[in-house]
Order: sequence, then C-alpha cells, then structure tokens
Amino acid sequence: MVAPLVIAALTPFVKDLFANGLSLLGNAVLAKGREKVEETLGVKLPEDDKALSPEQLAHLRELEFAHEEKLLELGIKRQELMLEAEKSATEAVTKRWEADMLSDSWLSKNVRPLVLIFLLSAYLLFALLSAVGVVIIEAYVKLLGEWGMMVMSAYFVGRTIEKGIDVYQGWKQTKGD
Repeated sequence: MVAPLVIAALTPFVKDLFANGLSLLGNAVLAKGREKVEETLGVKLPEDDKALSPEQLAHLRELEFAHEEKLLELGIKRQELMLEAEKSATEAVTKRWEADMLSDSWLSKNVRPLVLIFLLSAYLLFALLSAVGVVIIEAYVKLLGEWGMMVMSAYFVGRTIEKGIDVYQGWKQTKGD
C-alpha cells in the first residue's frame, strides 16, 4: 500500500500501475527504477506521460503474474530499506533522549513533559474559548491536535518501550546468573 501523499508525487505511469492493481510492478519500479525492472523482466515498459491502454494493462498484468517472484524480491528490498531507515531514525531519537537524561540541564531533562503540558493546556484553552463562543480557526485546532498526538505517542510509547527494554535486560541478566 502506498500513502496518498506518495502517490501524488509519482509519475503518471506509476500512478496508473497502482490505480489498476499492479502494485507489485509499481513497487518494483519505485524500489529499483524503470530501467532495472525493464532489464529484470526483459521488456520495454510504456512511456511515463501516456495513459495505459487496456491492451497495455492486460500485457502488464500478464508480466506481473509471470514474474511475480522477481517483482516481490524487488519490492521486498524496498521494504527492507524503509524498515532500516525507520529503525535508524528510532535509534537516533532514543540516543538523543538518553543524552538529554544524562545532561545537567533541567530543561533538557524536562522538555518532553513540558511540551506535552503546553500542548494539552493550549488544547484545553481552545476548547474553553470555543465553549464561550470564540471562533478558533479550525486549521489551528487540527494542527495542535496532530502535534498533541505525535508528542503523546512519542512520549508515552517511547517511555513504555524504554521501560520494557530495561525490564527485559534486567530479566535477562537474572536468568543468565
């Protein structure tokens, strides 16, 4: 599945592939590029700027079916790269949080809870102002809500994962003794 924002940035050819249920082929083109897919399948793919005809779609479906294993391998490599990038980003965030906790600065140790308190307070203020008839621009409320969800997820899920890792490492050490 490709996110809607990602689809908006795709070429017309790749959009057509996803729109017509050719996700294996579309993911392979995204992962390795048109040239690599053409080389792997031994065929010339239609041009980017032209809509796919029914005959071309039928031919591409046949290709996708015939080369499903190769296309899956190309798509899996893309997923592996995405997972590795996400893992690397998560590790970097964890390292920054650990560095914050080791710092002598009160602010760096408390910035996450302070941001969460600020966002919740601002959201409460917006709710109270709306209750007394003050019109708040919806874009601000939506943005504040998205920030709140992001910060709460990072704070609570991140802290839960950190605590879980600590508990697991403690359990593992007691089992090893």
